Amino acid sequence: MHGRPRKASKPEEEAASAAKAVKLRSLQSQFMTNHHDKIYTNEAIELSTKLLEINPEAYTAWNYRKLAVEDCLSRIESDPNLVNSILDEELRVVESALRQNFKSYGAWHHRKWVLSKGHSSIGDELKLLDKFQRLDSRNFHAWNYRRFVVELTNRSEQDELHYTDDMINNNFSNYSAWHNRSVLLSSLLAQNADGFMPNERIPDEYDLVHSAIFTDPDDQSGWFYHLWLLDQTLNVETPLLTSSWPSHGSTVSLSGAGCLNGSSSKFTTFCSESGSFPLILYFDQAVGGVSSSTVTTDSELKGNGDLVWEPISYKNSQVSCVWVTHLKYVSSDPCEYKVKIRVGNSPGIVSSRGHNFSAPYEFVFTAHVHDTVKDSQEGIVSWTDGFDIWDAKSKDLNSLITLDQLEAEIDFKWRQEAIDSEVECFGILSDSKIGKLTLARLLMAREAMVSDDAVKGVRYEEILQLYNDLMALDSSHYQYYKDEHSVAFLHKVTSSSESLSRHLFRYRGMNNLVCLRLNNLSLSRIASVEKLLFVQMLDLSHNELHSTEGLEAMQLLSCLNLSHNRIRSFSALDSLRHVKQLKVLDVSHNHIGKHSVDTTRYLCSSPLSNSEWSPDDVGRQNPGLVTKYWDAYFVLRDLNLKQLDIAGNEISGNEFSSFVLQIVPKLVWLDGQKLGN
Repeated sequence: MHGRPRKASKPEEEAASAAKAVKLRSLQSQFMTNHHDKIYTNEAIELSTKLLEINPEAYTAWNYRKLAVEDCLSRIESDPNLVNSILDEELRVVESALRQNFKSYGAWHHRKWVLSKGHSSIGDELKLLDKFQRLDSRNFHAWNYRRFVVELTNRSEQDELHYTDDMINNNFSNYSAWHNRSVLLSSLLAQNADGFMPNERIPDEYDLVHSAIFTDPDDQSGWFYHLWLLDQTLNVETPLLTSSWPSHGSTVSLSGAGCLNGSSSKFTTFCSESGSFPLILYFDQAVGGVSSSTVTTDSELKGNGDLVWEPISYKNSQVSCVWVTHLKYVSSDPCEYKVKIRVGNSPGIVSSRGHNFSAPYEFVFTAHVHDTVKDSQEGIVSWTDGFDIWDAKSKDLNSLITLDQLEAEIDFKWRQEAIDSEVECFGILSDSKIGKLTLARLLMAREAMVSDDAVKGVRYEEILQLYNDLMALDSSHYQYYKDEHSVAFLHKVTSSSESLSRHLFRYRGMNNLVCLRLNNLSLSRIASVEKLLFVQMLDLSHNELHSTEGLEAMQLLSCLNLSHNRIRSFSALDSLRHVKQLKVLDVSHNHIGKHSVDTTRYLCSSPLSNSEWSPDDVGRQNPGLVTKYWDAYFVLRDLNLKQLDIAGNEISGNEFSSFVLQIVPKLVWLDGQKLGN
């Protein structure tokens, strides 16, 4: 382990080991008898001491000693000297055990427990730690215990930071020292302590870590710290509104269920059986507290008093990046309405890290309410015909989405300067794997800060080439690089209206739906959905996707093509349960049911094991099929699909198709065939 080769044991070593095992079994037998009978005599406690001298990992023996100490303390009078004597003995036993095994979890936890009793002096603990850390300066148990001891003393975080300076200067490869430094700096930066403003301190930290990286580029410790620094450079503690739908200045055409004659290609057309349309807010980090008091609506649309906001989260959390509510309208009352939304005028929106939303934002859009003049169509949706190419020269896209809300809120000057300096610095290390990866991350960070349309997106080709190089150089991490390549590509696509328009179409068959075609691109991961909230039809076919994570934000999505991907189970489609507008879903020619042991199913535990789950009619009539296909059952039953394609999967067949018809009773088309009544 850790590069140390195993050596064959000598005969005398094997004999000594066998004798030690015999002694250990004898001690364990006697000890367990004492423990079971709750015997806490001096002789019994001494027996546990001998056991721990041989095996410091005997966790039960440490717990026994806790019980013995509590018993002794309960029987003596309040004599401080006697109490300290008992606790000091425990510290001596721990120290002896640590000399046997410096990485004994039980020993370190027991020492914490003794100190937490509050009777023993902690003055010598840092000296003892210094002695241990000279033997193994990277031992994370000792560093963890050091943080515990420092909290019990008046030693300042600045003093501890100086200590990490000494340890790092002594050994650049001390990962634990770098980690402790990140813990200390996180606290000092959060406090805005004197001399620890991010724009002043973080550039100095880059200089420090450069010394480690350029001294030994093959050592990972400095690289990990550099990655943490990059996160601190990009991290904006205050949550911000990244995008919304409808966006500022946009126009939405609304009607009841059905189609509109001559619906304008300039607007998003939204047809609803329920007479409501979604209002979506997308934040740059998970937040809570979005409500009718923190987000106000000024509109003449009737029936929209106190709106109920819901977080869109597949983990059922009350914090999320995406929040949605629904505005009601009456399709029989055609008119034009202005809607004004104010976000954050009142306090209450708070990030999961406890930071308040403090950048109020206001946007206004127009809602055109129309009569439904044609009956709802039940024709099959084609993914090959009926598409009109988007006019890249038109300004229509600007009325659908605002791509630069975030940039106007933050001063990125010092962050940009820091990133630019790092890009220049690491260009010379781009021949190594870690150098290429770091440079790709830096360039992605720089692109995220660019607000000038003239230079936005110019580095993405370089980023994509770096990830291509990494996939060729490092096959063991191929999938990670592949995912990052997909993220970079989607950022490139959404970096400007011009690049995005190359993938946009209008689908004539359904009110000129806005269609985004990202097929045949070898995508393995979904990203940049905050810039795609307006998309109603999405073609992701012929890619390498394993899940739909991220699509839950796209609340307008009514048609989705996932055919010819690498989806292995319906659990991978769990995020679609939140997309209530979805009517057309194509998951044909995937790998669903192909693998006899599909680990992705265990990432989403079966709700059938939840005592709060109560079966519906399908569950009562076909409990065996619900158990067999539980992931499909819980995903599909929450959708209101009219068209579904599952052919080409191992799971498809008469039994599953029949089960699907019970789960989705409103289904009209299955695998290209129209269903009878």
